[in-house]
Amino acid sequence: MIDPVALRSLVAVETHGSVGSAAAALDYTPSAVSQQIKRLESQTGVQLLERQGRGVLLTEAGRTLTESARDLLAHLERLESRLHDASGAVVGTVRLATFATAYRGIVVGALGRLRTAAPGVALRPDEIDPFDAVDAVASGSHDLALVHNWEPLPLAIPDHLEVRHLGRDRADVLLHVGHPLAGRTSIGVHDVLDESWASVAPGSICHQWLQKMHADVGRAPRIAHVALEFATHVALVDRGEAIALVPRLGRGPLPEGVVAVPIVDPVSERTVSLVWRRTMTEGPALAAAVEALAAEGSRELVAI
Repeated sequence: MIDPVALRSLVAVETHGSVGSAAAALDYTPSAVSQQIKRLESQTGVQLLERQGRGVLLTEAGRTLTESARDLLAHLERLESRLHDASGAVVGTVRLATFATAYRGIVVGALGRLRTAAPGVALRPDEIDPFDAVDAVASGSHDLALVHNWEPLPLAIPDHLEVRHLGRDRADVLLHVGHPLAGRTSIGVHDVLDESWASVAPGSICHQWLQKMHADVGRAPRIAHVALEFATHVALVDRGEAIALVPRLGRGPLPEGVVAVPIVDPVSERTVSLVWRRTMTEGPALAAAVEALAAEGSRELVAI
């Protein structure tokens, strides 16, 4: 009989392009993934992977198997959710992909809510950029994703995923207290065209928003510093080295040397949402996690 765990490993190799990447996504070792696929080859009697340079490719038989495996795994997941719903037991582990500021601003509080409301549910967060978080849920390596989308930049959501919008979060321009714009009640992009910025890494949604904000007026932002953490951006502003566009969610108190000024032209606003596979909707553990995150989000976000 074909092992569904091994099937998931094969699907992950196809999705992520290598045994190592599949193992990281599934929280296995590469050796475990290789062994599962070898067991699957033994069960089916056909070769499923072939070497291609330093990587691997699925054989034609492997691609045929994964096409059917996706439907089978979705059916098994739906069946498992229904069984858990019928039993009434709110237990299980929910693997969550989340972005950094939501981890601080929403997830930490939701963990406490879950301990009270559903102590049998373990929420396991991983910090992942929203683009990759959606892929992680779509491919099955994570059960739930907390994502953000800077309007109007698109965040593509596959059809087999459900979405629940939690609210909106705004970003302010952070300035040193001695900056000429620090006393303003609001600013527009034309006010900061010649400033030096601190930014997150290229390719992330926040970086793309900063680029788009300038591109709309025919300029490119002058990025002086690239740092993954917004706390570093705050420190750079505090030293007068740069200005920064930093969301309010999870930001925390600012140092005395830093002021936050709303940017209103354009308004820097992002939608924060939860995403999960439709096949898991009836699972009590997932439902409990969704409600805990939504309740905590309602405290931190502006209602849509």
